[in-house]
Amino acid sequence: MSDLKVFEYMEKHKYEQVVYFYDRTTGLKGVTVIHNTTLGPALGGTRLWNYESEDAAVLDCLRLARGMTYKAAAAGLNLGGGKTVLIGDATKVKSEAYFRALGRYVQALNGRYITAEDVNTNTKDMSYIHMETDYVVGLEGKSGNPSPMTALGGFYGVKAALKYKFGCEDVSKYTYAVQGAGQTGYYLIKYLLEAGAKKIYFSELNPKHIERMKNEHPEVEFVDPDKIYSMDVDVFSPCALGGVLNSDTIPKIKAKVIAGTANNVLLEEDIHGDMIKDKGILYAPDFVINAGGLINVYYELLNQPKEKVEADLKLIYDRLLEIFEIADRENIHTQLAAKVFAKNRIETIKNLHDNYIPR
Repeated sequence: MSDLKVFEYMEKHKYEQVVYFYDRTTGLKGVTVIHNTTLGPALGGTRLWNYESEDAAVLDCLRLARGMTYKAAAAGLNLGGGKTVLIGDATKVKSEAYFRALGRYVQALNGRYITAEDVNTNTKDMSYIHMETDYVVGLEGKSGNPSPMTALGGFYGVKAALKYKFGCEDVSKYTYAVQGAGQTGYYLIKYLLEAGAKKIYFSELNPKHIERMKNEHPEVEFVDPDKIYSMDVDVFSPCALGGVLNSDTIPKIKAKVIAGTANNVLLEEDIHGDMIKDKGILYAPDFVINAGGLINVYYELLNQPKEKVEADLKLIYDRLLEIFEIADRENIHTQLAAKVFAKNRIETIKNLHDNYIPR
């Protein structure tokens, strides 16, 4: 019996659509979730993961899609929130036919959902999807791999958190522990090094990514994944999978700032948002600080130049400062403050559109 009651979850968090799909030719199986399209078409990447159960896959997709709604709204973009997760072993299932099959399911949604790359998918996979649909971004030769842009936005977010917490945004004065160095964490470390970071520690599960970091930046010190939370540093940057800030890990954290690029970092938003607040740690809400990749592909949709993307990424700094101020003023944790910030925009635009004007 399933423990996840999908319709109850949809009603509670106001989802629009959950679509299951299976392709008998390739074995493709997964789910696409559309959370909210008030501001525009739902956009969110395709994640391929060998989930332990179908419920785990659906719950991950539900949470990620809702996060994309808030991310787009908080970033000032005319997009809604959606996501796709595929169930399978990325080392075995990927092929041209597999992703073309996915492209056909994306096309069937007729523009309500636009996909992009995510965990275990890349620009090559997106090119196969593009053979069957135009509702895909992050293509080679256009915006491409979103990770550098996500990391750059994260870098501006780290600086904003430093400014708000310590009164000084000079990266070179502080120490950092980065969890995950495969994609966004790898680029975030590069930006921190370029800014003269005093000391950086990192953890990673993939041996290839560990070796790459040791070869390229031997000054960045590897620590075992279970020790990364308790490092005596100023900033902890989660840049891997979600749910890592929980009742087991938060008590270990010595950093005074948490600012990273991973999605859904808080296992239970209200419980663990308050735990972090009560410890006196400043948390940069995930869907605000990691919006760089989404901003990047949004400008691809608009055919705007890279300079526009980079200018918009810098606004993450200002948005976070505003959200930190809301949290202090309302005496609430920063993740909740970020939701207030995002929901206010969604509601304002919704009300703006309550009268019909032909275009």
